[in-house]
Amino acid sequence: MAASVLAGILIAVALLPAALVLGGFSAALKLERAFPVGQRVELSQLRARDMARHGRMLQSSSNGVIDFPVEGTYDPFHVGLYYTTVQLGSPPREFHVQIDTGSDVLWVSCSSCNGCPQSTGLQKIQLNFFDPGSSSTASLVSCSDRRCSIGLQSSDAICSIQNNQCGYTFQYGDGSGTSGYYVSDLLNFNTILGGAVTTNSSAPIVFGCSNTQTGDLTKSDRAVDGIFGFGQQEMSVISQLSSQGVAPNVFSHCLRGDDVGGGILVFGEIIEPGIVYTPLVPSQPHYNLNLLSISVNGQTLPINPSVFATSSGKGTIVDSGTTLAYLAEEAYDPFVSAVTNAVQQSVQPVMSKGNQCYLITTSVNDLFPQVSLNFAGGASMNLRPQDYLLQQNSVVSFQVLILIFLFFFFIEITGNLKCIYAMQLEDSQVVPITHRRFSSIAGFLNNVLPDHFLGNSAVWCFGLQKIQGQDITILGDLVLKDKIIVYDLAGQRIGWASYDCSTSVNVSASASGQKEYVKPGELGESSSLQKEPAISMIAFLIMHISLLGSFLFL
Repeated sequence: MAASVLAGILIAVALLPAALVLGGFSAALKLERAFPVGQRVELSQLRARDMARHGRMLQSSSNGVIDFPVEGTYDPFHVGLYYTTVQLGSPPREFHVQIDTGSDVLWVSCSSCNGCPQSTGLQKIQLNFFDPGSSSTASLVSCSDRRCSIGLQSSDAICSIQNNQCGYTFQYGDGSGTSGYYVSDLLNFNTILGGAVTTNSSAPIVFGCSNTQTGDLTKSDRAVDGIFGFGQQEMSVISQLSSQGVAPNVFSHCLRGDDVGGGILVFGEIIEPGIVYTPLVPSQPHYNLNLLSISVNGQTLPINPSVFATSSGKGTIVDSGTTLAYLAEEAYDPFVSAVTNAVQQSVQPVMSKGNQCYLITTSVNDLFPQVSLNFAGGASMNLRPQDYLLQQNSVVSFQVLILIFLFFFFIEITGNLKCIYAMQLEDSQVVPITHRRFSSIAGFLNNVLPDHFLGNSAVWCFGLQKIQGQDITILGDLVLKDKIIVYDLAGQRIGWASYDCSTSVNVSASASGQKEYVKPGELGESSSLQKEPAISMIAFLIMHISLLGSFLFL
């Protein structure tokens, strides 16, 4: 009965004419019936209709958290970059793009690209090429387009007078480059709202369609489909979505520093009690921070603060597109000396290709000091040894090296006899086996050989490097990993806190403070890196080494 009464009210309302006054003139609007005349409407139908309307109302006040899967690792011997997946066009096509807070623009390789790699050494990735002609919602961006004018102001766009086409040319710090033209199309993304995942959200954005690539971008070993620029200029995706009211003007990431890799990337503010914030340097194209000093074991180093001051070509930049990290040249030597002095009684310093390294026989956490980067506003970023050091080699004794070499030379592993490498012995005591040159041997030693064969030794070098002749400090993935990093563009500040990035986080994506619970890889696998299974041959190896040893020392 109640349902019938309510339906009658709705029908009666629907029959009333509506008058709209426009500039002194009356206009009649015809209102359609919500339900046919005489039809009994169940309460459940009315409730469903109201809930749908309420859902639209809620979405207008909070669009939820836009969540992107994260893959890759900081380790240059594995991947050396973090990347995510974006879906572009209609129908949506998937592209893997590097996460880069040091640039502004999202661009992907296009079907007409010259120099673009056709394959990649990264596992579980198949490279794709965007074709504007195959997307029903794609359109080219002309020079007269307002969005192109915005790009011209920030040097993110150039214009061709001949064809009135808005384009771009980018050069990166490693010497690589790309050029192409801008396309307007749909970004399809997933959101988390009220604990539920919504997968059919989309918004129009402008992004680059690359038709030329040079330098390292042409190499296939770590090739991805493009670069996802997270800079703060108006051409960045975060700025575009924020201006449309689709996303808040803040994003966060938490990059896992272990071998599994992956992590969390969200448009929203990760909420964690331990996060400290420092203001961004105003009117800068990058995420520049005011670094004031560096401390080693709580002792401030004697470095003039002006070394870190922001000016033309100087300053401190947060850049997730940089694998390692770099100190201003004048700060580098005092830093290395302070760390070396703190551990000189416990480790053996060695030089490797001009880099300061250390031969150690125990955990780096037990030997090396904590380092603090101290920023304006009283915020300090604490670095563990593995945040400024990088493990380079496995080390074996001369005699064991000979036995292992003979083993690899003679023993059949994959069905074929292999002579893996001809080795150059650097001295008669220890021989570093670099991962880059002898990756298969180093992997075998790490996975199969017991510690007493290796002497439980390793060489760790400074991953925190310097750029000759430059006073710029770049905080790359080496120091950003295993931390929540919040880029609050609206508040013009950056925050961080040490965190286990394999665990979930709370994210706020609205002014109301409503939080969503985001898990790593909630919208897919958080990492494409799969460790190859180790060869279970320890007993077999020991037997052959014993036989070969007996033969050698007869």
